[in-house]
Amino acid sequence: MPSQLLFLPGALGRTELWEPVANRLTHPAKKIHFGWPGFGSTPPDPQVHGMDDLVAKVVAQIDQPTALIAQSMGGVIAIRAALEKPGLVTHLILSVTSGGIDMRGLGAQDWRPSFHEANPSLPRWFSTYQEDLTPSLPELCIPTLLLWGDADPISPIRVGQRLASLLPLAKLHIFSGGEHDLVSAFAPNVAPLIDAHLIKAA
Repeated sequence: MPSQLLFLPGALGRTELWEPVANRLTHPAKKIHFGWPGFGSTPPDPQVHGMDDLVAKVVAQIDQPTALIAQSMGGVIAIRAALEKPGLVTHLILSVTSGGIDMRGLGAQDWRPSFHEANPSLPRWFSTYQEDLTPSLPELCIPTLLLWGDADPISPIRVGQRLASLLPLAKLHIFSGGEHDLVSAFAPNVAPLIDAHLIKAA
């Protein structure tokens, strides 16, 4: 059982995205909403210069049994952190993420150009990230809940299905009509799924 739940946002750093779900969870673990320095309401950190630094900051938070609950590009951070701390990461909950796999052949829309145009002042750590984590994913024998929508062009169902085939203990749940914001749009339905998942043992 995790003693803390670490919520990770997507590339916009919107920590409030997970709040509607977190507020509905009945699991007694401590809830921590982690923000990316320099994104959203999280102040910049002069020691953070890219993805490796973000991963290191998340890993530093994993000092006890921890469930990582991540949105979109936050899922890449979560997987990398779990690979570094497999003994302390008890559960993964990944929503509409690439998970660090190559999405080019899976029908995914390239979100980067519009993201840059809409957010010219944000660091490009997420949008320039190219590492393929596919070979490492079968190592993660951690109960994993994959949350997907069937109306999300950024991370379509085929991405979730590919991750489910690579992660040994993964279960994919698809929301009809779900888009990239499904965790907030479907919060009353998402929260019970996470509560049920958090009591599963590896």
